[in-house]
Amino acid sequence: MQTQSSTRKRLLISILLISGLFITLRLTYWYHLEQGFSRALPLASRQLEEVINFIDGALIRYESIPHVLSTNPLLAKALRHSDDHTEIQHINRYFEEIQHVTEASDIYLLNKNGDAVAASNWQKPYSFIGQNYAFRPYYTEAVAGRLGSYYAVGTSSDTRGFYFSYPIQEKAEILGVIVVKVDIADIEAQLTGLAKSGQYELAISGDDQVIFVASIESWRLKSLVPLDDNSQQIIYKSRRYANRIISALTLKPPYAPFEHSEKTPIYQIPNDSGKAQYIDTRSEMTKAGWNVHVMTPVKPLYTSLPPLLMLSACLYLLAALGLLFSLERRKNMRRMQQAQQLLEQRVQERTRELQDANDKLQETRDELVQAAKLTVIGSLSASINHEINQPLAALRSYAQNTQTLLTRNMQEKAQENLATIISLADRLAEIVAQFKSFTRKTKGQDKLTDLRVAVEDALTIVTPEIEKQQVQLQLQLPDAPLRFFGDKVRLQQVLVNLISNAITAMQHSPTRQLTITISAGEQLCIQIRDSGPGVNESQMEKIFEPYFTTSQRQGLGLGLSISRRIVESMNGSITVANAIDGGAEFKILLPLCPAEENV
Repeated sequence: MQTQSSTRKRLLISILLISGLFITLRLTYWYHLEQGFSRALPLASRQLEEVINFIDGALIRYESIPHVLSTNPLLAKALRHSDDHTEIQHINRYFEEIQHVTEASDIYLLNKNGDAVAASNWQKPYSFIGQNYAFRPYYTEAVAGRLGSYYAVGTSSDTRGFYFSYPIQEKAEILGVIVVKVDIADIEAQLTGLAKSGQYELAISGDDQVIFVASIESWRLKSLVPLDDNSQQIIYKSRRYANRIISALTLKPPYAPFEHSEKTPIYQIPNDSGKAQYIDTRSEMTKAGWNVHVMTPVKPLYTSLPPLLMLSACLYLLAALGLLFSLERRKNMRRMQQAQQLLEQRVQERTRELQDANDKLQETRDELVQAAKLTVIGSLSASINHEINQPLAALRSYAQNTQTLLTRNMQEKAQENLATIISLADRLAEIVAQFKSFTRKTKGQDKLTDLRVAVEDALTIVTPEIEKQQVQLQLQLPDAPLRFFGDKVRLQQVLVNLISNAITAMQHSPTRQLTITISAGEQLCIQIRDSGPGVNESQMEKIFEPYFTTSQRQGLGLGLSISRRIVESMNGSITVANAIDGGAEFKILLPLCPAEENV
């Protein structure tokens, strides 16, 4: 009877262990996948937001360019005289230069019939000139007086791009359209880098469910849904993808559009290495007309599952065996618990003793640190005292000697003594400055700077050009330093730009004279005057506007506009006027720092 009872007991324990093991493995499988998906979805949402923000940032750089370019009166003139080859050639070169500066793919000009009359790629085999783009929606929107945007594969260049357009108007009449094309391949390469670093794949599709941008090459220009003959014809006639026939990716289960999706779906999609399952986290970009998909691979979750199941089974068996062992040795455990309680009591007492000792040690350490700090400060003070006493003694000696020299009317010797006194005073200032630097923190690039030093540094840059152009320089700097609070390097940029413009303006003048004057009243004033022809009165109000230039050389006309923004960022102002005796005079006004700030 005892043998049968023991056998039944072992059988029952075995059944319970096996059942518990099965339940444990099942719960581990479910918990791991649920937790994996719950962790993956928020991460995918953040990655999706990063991708959308990146795309918005990449496209918004170019969105305003057509509007800005449309204000250039040369474009309207070119549209009215599109048969003037010289005028069109000038616009071609202008577009080419703007394209290099903005890093756009292409910039081109359409007349009101949709024909391209000028383009930045005028020298390339796939030049847009002569092509008609009236079928493009961005042309239709711009002709209607709105900012147009559209993405498509170029019919001439056969490259993917995003297009921004804007109408060119003159007296409420639309003469044509300016178009800026952004190369999608560059944006795609950066997005692919983000996807690889984030360990996910990326796909961007349009309203027609055709993938336009993807981190996997085999996905590009493929449809997410099967296309029937009618859909194929509609896409082909739109010429959005040039002359390509769009095929569909094989998704399992079939792709569900946004309006039919109740939860985040998982698709099996072919890739470059075969097939893989992905969690599709997606969002709409209404402005661009795109659906952005972040495809999170599921394989890492299943790859980590077998070791986790093995670990879970081992832990379960260890727990089960531990439980059995604990039941068998319950009495011993009680005695061990009593011994453990006694040991914990002793440990707590010892811990309190160690804590008290540690507190005393910490107090001693703080006192030692404070003592060491006071010792350093005392040593530094003694050094400062020693360094100051010698110049002070020398100052007193030279001052007394200077009094004697003045009573004897020895002016030159007195001047030498005064120069030595100034040098000693500068030495004292350096010592005090070292002490201040020890006790203060810097606040960034904006700092007190001697205006004379900024002017001299700027002249160092342009002196070779001054000598080359045989310009006579008259520099009127005050003897005392005039300090301003700002970024010296940015002010030098303004000065170099104004001086360079003055040298250029005097190229054809018989007398080339450049006068730079610094003065101080309620504000610091820098006057830069040349002996050139001056500025026309009609150009006075426009000279600081972007893209406006009076130079015959090619340029964007942004130098004075940028200079004005730099000066205004320093709470100053910049103006231009014609001097009474001829030439242009630029005047920069900056806030004067109080005397105590110059100490």
